[in-house]
Amino acid sequence: MTDAQKTAADTTLRAAGDSPPDPRPAPVPLLEPREGIPPVTATDEALAEVVAAFAAGTGPVAVDAERASGYRYGQRAYLVQLRREGAGSVLIDPVGCPDLSALGEAIGDAEWVLHAATQDLPCLRDIGMVPTRLFDTELAGRLAGFARVGLGAMVENVLGFALEKGHSAVDWSTRPLPEPWLRYAALDVELLVDLRDALEEELTQQGKLEWARQEFAAIAAAPPPPPRKDPWRRTSGMHKVRRRRQMAVVRELWTARDQVAQRRDVSPGKVLGDAAIVEAALSLPPNSHALAGLPGFGHRMGRRQLEQWQAAVDRARALPESELPQPGQPLNGPPPPRAWADKDPAAAARLSAARAAVTALAESLNLPQENLITPDTVRRLCWEPPAEPTRESVAEVLSGHGARPWQIEQVAPILTEALLTDAG
Repeated sequence: MTDAQKTAADTTLRAAGDSPPDPRPAPVPLLEPREGIPPVTATDEALAEVVAAFAAGTGPVAVDAERASGYRYGQRAYLVQLRREGAGSVLIDPVGCPDLSALGEAIGDAEWVLHAATQDLPCLRDIGMVPTRLFDTELAGRLAGFARVGLGAMVENVLGFALEKGHSAVDWSTRPLPEPWLRYAALDVELLVDLRDALEEELTQQGKLEWARQEFAAIAAAPPPPPRKDPWRRTSGMHKVRRRRQMAVVRELWTARDQVAQRRDVSPGKVLGDAAIVEAALSLPPNSHALAGLPGFGHRMGRRQLEQWQAAVDRARALPESELPQPGQPLNGPPPPRAWADKDPAAAARLSAARAAVTALAESLNLPQENLITPDTVRRLCWEPPAEPTRESVAEVLSGHGARPWQIEQVAPILTEALLTDAG
């Protein structure tokens, strides 16, 4: 970190336990690339030079990735940005260089610094880059009690520099990438390690650094998430669809849309909107002419497309009752909390006491409730508590649900007390 950056960080970081700093009233300087915009690495020869440079570099590695969400099918990376002391900043095109495993090996066990790591790790894993250690600056900001934890807000509040805005939601699959976009991408890793160092100091002052380390280790060790079961049930507006035959229409249209989107490599929403799928499910149109009269289908949609969607509706209409989807997903865990008062008043009382205790403790520790302990873990504990609620038995249940040691240490006492709440 330069002297100017250290001065800015010192003046903006708060003392341990104070409220997060307010946004600066005076204009802050716009961050400029220290070495200019690096050329995009898109060939094996250029990648080999990058691998050598990062292997020779020192210290943590700032890492970021850009996807084309909303434009392309899936969540693949279309640009990877890295920066390391001794190697500078690089921009890599994963389309031209689809295998970055050699770069991952060159970095070795160095600490990766990412912002909102869980968003980027899946697409980085797909191109051969998997960290063994990491530092998540967004999560660090949450644990430290910052109200605004976006990268731009964190860099401005902690380091005193403004990041350029406006290109986060562009189509990163565009080739060639415009220079303003590349500039934006390079700046995303420019001060990431500096931000990491300042946040580490802040967490140390607050006595939360070990908490953060446990969280980072859990993220690095987490396996890839399993495929979603019945992803069509997540269609926006699905709550309006009540009858099983209508649910079958959603399922058939969602599946047909997904196949088209994957074949064309475009976002499913650009093929057919969720609202149109729900309209068709509610209306059950008997033919493509009727389908064309529904919102989302008529305007500028060709005859072949209409016939394609009507065929999906017809498949759902022809299904025997035994093959229709069941309402709701099979529950894996407790029922929705709104049903607890009728199903199990004692469990409802436990949950109410537990929620109040977690809220109060999170406020006293100056961090979000969901980072102190996940709401799902609290619900599961309150629905099926240990036979004899003690700190030890509660700690065992929390650990079984994936709670980290620091979380268990903080919440086991208050949750044990909540489990002893009388419903009367």
